[in-house]
Amino acid sequence: MVDEPLNQPLNQPSSTSNQHSSSNWVHCQKNKKDEDKKDEEFRCPEGQGNGNFADPATCRRFYQCVDGYPYLNRCPSGLHFDDISKFCTFKNEARCGPIETTPAPITEPPTDLAERCDTANCQLPYCFCSRDGTIIPGGLQPDETPQMIIMTFDGAINHNNFDHYQKIFTQDRVNPNNCPLKGTFFISHEYCNYNMVQSLAHDGHEIATETISLQKGLEDKGYEEWAGEMIGMREILKHFSNISTSEVVGMRAPYLKPGRNTQYKVLEDFGYIYDSSIGISPLKVPIWPYTLDYKIPHECKAGTCPTKSFQGIWELPLNAHYVESYEGGHCPYLDQCVLHNHDPEEVFEWLQEDFNRYYEQNRAPYMMPFHTNWFQIKELERGLSKFLDWAATLPDVYFVTATQALTWITDPKPIKALHNFEGWSCKKKENLPGPPCNNPHKCALDFKPTESNFTTTRYMETCRECPNKYPWLGDSKGTGLYNDNYNPERK
Repeated sequence: MVDEPLNQPLNQPSSTSNQHSSSNWVHCQKNKKDEDKKDEEFRCPEGQGNGNFADPATCRRFYQCVDGYPYLNRCPSGLHFDDISKFCTFKNEARCGPIETTPAPITEPPTDLAERCDTANCQLPYCFCSRDGTIIPGGLQPDETPQMIIMTFDGAINHNNFDHYQKIFTQDRVNPNNCPLKGTFFISHEYCNYNMVQSLAHDGHEIATETISLQKGLEDKGYEEWAGEMIGMREILKHFSNISTSEVVGMRAPYLKPGRNTQYKVLEDFGYIYDSSIGISPLKVPIWPYTLDYKIPHECKAGTCPTKSFQGIWELPLNAHYVESYEGGHCPYLDQCVLHNHDPEEVFEWLQEDFNRYYEQNRAPYMMPFHTNWFQIKELERGLSKFLDWAATLPDVYFVTATQALTWITDPKPIKALHNFEGWSCKKKENLPGPPCNNPHKCALDFKPTESNFTTTRYMETCRECPNKYPWLGDSKGTGLYNDNYNPERK
């Protein structure tokens, strides 16, 4: 995979001599037509749905596929597209594509075993469902219901994004109960700074797990693979960010590809409370979170949703983001909508219209999922800032973590009772990790990527002592012994 196309077009004809300028200009135009033709020939991969895909010509661009149509995007200056993580990052971190993947064989038959919602036998706080997923918990009316906003952030925490995230959660933005805004971070391992993760957890943000490797095709893997990825990630957070296992209760599957029934069996066995991996196609009325006691109340967009009953496990689905005109397309992650050509005011108005579909109807939680690449485009970051400032002025809007949202859903209280609602109070939890280190250990560690013939170096920061090797699947503490064995009886 080359970093740039060999026939990169020139910006202007050469000025070295007049006699060459005409031929150079013709050559430039020919190359530009060739590149335009290459753009036209790109086809969105069949069967992989919406998402970001590598440009075969250059690592500096990628295509965003929305309903089968490819939109060409360019990474911000100096960044390259990573075809594994599916966003733009620094050149030395980017794994250029297209990277071929071979789907693993399906390990279980897609049998529908869960029954349709039975509201008579599904009662809060342990069970919640409705026929179409749009009913407000507790029988409340929309004007009695707080509009929750759940900001989520996927991937590693590092110098690419930490300061951007800090700017969101400033002291001048508070909820109507005067408590600070909080978010939920689904952490993956590679390039993660665990001192920064500890800082976020210490400040009261929720830390949840994505997976260690973000490997593709995990949705078709078995129990051991899912346990290794999920529980291994939780062990890494415990060991290197000092986060109690009891505080890590949420999960998101890579690329929103749920692991059929296998992933949810691991959730159930190891004491997780919720999953947030299921994307939903655009609907006029948004879906509320629900438990998996019964059949999911909407189409399974990914095709790999659970089919069995998992009692008491909550699903916080990702409703599609879109506006009525479909300008920008529709997307589960906000950075996957095509808003990069908008100015900050247009981004703000787009978010406001998307939000109002929730606020003016059934007040289902407005989840705002992000990858790092949203914050690498100033117009998007400024538009988001305008939206947050506006939303924070509304008297019935609360920015909460995923777990705080479930605290309310399991015990619904009308808006007038929320100033004293303990689940959303500012009181510090007792088992949060201590503050981050002033001088964390900066570890340079040997790492041999999967299916690679060479050893490379990965860098990691933590308050703990540096491990012997870069922590990875089967070796969450980095001992070099690969002796992790996750047993539900010892969770």
